[in-house]
Formats: sequence, C-alpha cells, structure tokens
Amino acid sequence: MEEWRHVWGHKNKYLKFVEDYQPHNEEVKQLRVLLHGPTGAGKSSFLNSVDSALQGRVTDRAPADSIGGKSFSIKHRTYQFNKGGPGTFYPFVFTDLMGLEKGTEKGVGVEDIKQAMKGHIKDGYDINQCSQISEDNQNYNKNPTLNDHVHVLVCVIAANTENILDDESVRKMRDVRLAARNLEIPQVAILTKIDEACPEVKADIKNVYKSKKLKKIVDELSAKLGFTPTCIFPVKNYHSEIDTNDEVDTLILSALNKIINSGEDYVNSL
Repeated sequence: MEEWRHVWGHKNKYLKFVEDYQPHNEEVKQLRVLLHGPTGAGKSSFLNSVDSALQGRVTDRAPADSIGGKSFSIKHRTYQFNKGGPGTFYPFVFTDLMGLEKGTEKGVGVEDIKQAMKGHIKDGYDINQCSQISEDNQNYNKNPTLNDHVHVLVCVIAANTENILDDESVRKMRDVRLAARNLEIPQVAILTKIDEACPEVKADIKNVYKSKKLKKIVDELSAKLGFTPTCIFPVKNYHSEIDTNDEVDTLILSALNKIINSGEDYVNSL
C-alpha cells in the first residue's frame, strides 16, 4: 500500500514552525488546547510526548497511569511548555481533563467539558463525577475572556480499542463534538497506541501511513464521530523510552502543527 500521508524527513520543518509561532490576534496571549476522550486513551501521555518532542528529552509532567480502567487525571489542569530558559514558554497551553467513562456518574461529565470550552472552569478544579460545576463554585469563571476560551478541541482515542468505541462513548463524544461545532471551535483527533494496534507499525513506525489496518481504523473513526480523515493524526506516545527519537517526534510534531494552525485560524476569525 502506498503511503497515504507524507511526513518523514520533515521533523525540523515542523519543529521550526512551532518555535516561530506567535498568535496574530493581539487579544490572545496563548492558544488554549483542550484534551478530551475516553479513559486510558493516552491524553496525559500525549501531552507528555508533545513536551518531550519540544524539549528533546523524555518528560513526564502530566501524571499518566499504565493501568487502565479509571481516569488518572482528576483535576482540570493546564500545562505550559518551556521554551528555552526558565520562565519562557511557548504561546500555547494544553488543558488535561478526567477521561470519559461508561455510566452517568463516571468520568468527567459532558456538561463540564462544555463549560470548559466556554472558559467557565478555572484551573485546579476538582472534577465531580456525580454533578457538573455550578455557578456558585469558587472555580467557576463567570466572566471568561478570549484567553480563557478553548481555541482547539483535541479528541484523543486509542487505536487498540476493540471496535474503536462503544455506543455510549460515541454518544458522549458526539455530544461534545456538536457543542464545539456550535461554538465554532476547530477539532482534531489524535489516534494513540498505533504500535499496539498494528504489528507492522510496532516493527517499524515508518509503516504508519502504509498500514491498511490503521487506514481502516481512521476511516471507522471518521464514520463514527464525523472527523474528516485530514483531521485524524496517528501518533505513538513515549511510554517506555528514555530517549526521544526522530520518528516518534515527527508524528507528534505533525499533529501539533495541525493543532496550532487550526487554533490560529479560529482566533483570527473572531
């Protein structure tokens, strides 16, 4: 199978784009990226992998859990990415949330994700699985600015999930997706654990865009959630590695370029 996307050899180009990026909208100090998706999909690990690709070393800032089942993230927490020396940061941030789980009182509530997109939830909020944030909560931001709003919604899904997603997860994620659409927030999907889903990719990560199995998974994800294939990015998160490598970085930075471009287009349209 011929490659259906060409990324290899472009790591330095992707990295330079990120290093040179500055929001053109003067009201926006930093793009705000919100990560959401099922528990165990690798949201925190993706955040760490982005940081690793930017720092040139494997980092572990966002707590991640290798034992699936329940979400390891319990707070609404936003992360900056160091750029060069101490106190200097890239002009974008990632907000990590508790994962979506089966059941009405498990995982982050869909309504809390919607409030986060509108900028109503302050950093550090302890997510309550049984009820959504109320306006009288001390962590409720009654008057969010453009900087508080989410500028890109990133859905993180594991490629090794059986049949990709169950009906309940699809329903919740479609609900979030439609809410983002109504707010005109751009959306990107990150497909993680591609090496676990495909033996060819596990043998050589450069097979990712030659893999028929991964192409089928991308098409299935597109059909279930409505993402166009151009907005779905297969990646491998850093997991057991102690050093970064160009191939993993290339996939991560390719996805990050898309996220930044989507957010930049959004804030410039306001």
